[in-house]
Amino acid sequence: MRKGFSLLAISLAAFLAGCALPGQRLEQRWYVGGDSQRSGLLERGADEAPSEDFDLVALTPAVVAELAVPRLTGPRPNPELSEQIRDYRYTIGPQDILMFTVWDHPELTIPAGEYRPAELQGHLVGPDGTIFFPYIGTVQVGERTLSAVREEVSERLARFIQDPQLDVRIAAFRSKKVYVTGEVQTPGVVPITDVPLTLVEALSVSGGATPEAALQGVQVVRDGVARTFDVQALLERGDMTQNLLLRDGDVIYVPESSYFAVHVIGEVETPGVVKMARGRLNLAEAITLSGGFIPESSDPARVLVFRNGGDRPVVYWLDAKSPHMMLLATQFQMQPQDVVFVATTGLARWNRLVSQILPTVQTLWQTQNFIDRLND
Repeated sequence: MRKGFSLLAISLAAFLAGCALPGQRLEQRWYVGGDSQRSGLLERGADEAPSEDFDLVALTPAVVAELAVPRLTGPRPNPELSEQIRDYRYTIGPQDILMFTVWDHPELTIPAGEYRPAELQGHLVGPDGTIFFPYIGTVQVGERTLSAVREEVSERLARFIQDPQLDVRIAAFRSKKVYVTGEVQTPGVVPITDVPLTLVEALSVSGGATPEAALQGVQVVRDGVARTFDVQALLERGDMTQNLLLRDGDVIYVPESSYFAVHVIGEVETPGVVKMARGRLNLAEAITLSGGFIPESSDPARVLVFRNGGDRPVVYWLDAKSPHMMLLATQFQMQPQDVVFVATTGLARWNRLVSQILPTVQTLWQTQNFIDRLND
């Protein structure tokens, strides 16, 4: 029987020697880095040096104030956009259809019959930017304004008609367009006309945003370069700097709100993804919306926020045990795709380790019992 007990003890010792969870040590150490605002919290062995793979920053009022982005509450004008709209002139392009009116000369005004729609009775601009007009022949109209075309056609027509009275309009706008994609009600092509088309107007023409849209991250791709506009700020606060006069070929993309979310894991009641309503969320809200800390197993003193810092990640550490630090959490603004981790207590880690070991130990006991009975 004693021999069997020794066999059990040796087997259990061998199992415990290799049962540590990958990447986890039970010894906890703290270290303080180069200044008072940086500190470290690692779970590592006694012979390990502090990790150099990330920056670990303790959240203090000074750090939160430094990270805070000033938010304007009032409207912001956009003088540059106002000037662009004031000076806007549409230029004719291929596939546009022009309609000329020559007073007292219906044969020039409606050469194809008065009951046909303007799109069919007008002059189609060719790929080379030209049209054919009776009496005067080919006219270059591409990339020119209506007033310039009117002046040239009148001057050339005066050789055949005395003092011609002429007007020109665009019957169909086909040459210039923008593309609206993503989370809008009716994605598709929006033509650019003689009325200036802005970003907000293009979204409105497309039926507006869907409930899943993230208006704070609307992208406009122009000449291969993407710019991001916070349309939510424009609608809520009248920030006109988030509007843009569109050009031919612009692509508008309204992203889905899943990107504007944070991930909460660890010792909270309901781990998962927390969406950033209207692009805003603070650390306290992220924890609250995840059900709060689990009283039996969480360690509020070790709340970590993992953030992509470019060259190396940044980990912000909050000791949420004290009330004033939780108030500080209401001022720490989250960024899209942040990861919040709430650590476990030492007792909880021990309980989980025991729960993993216990089934194997019980199996060893049962096996040893069976061997002892055979020996007896």
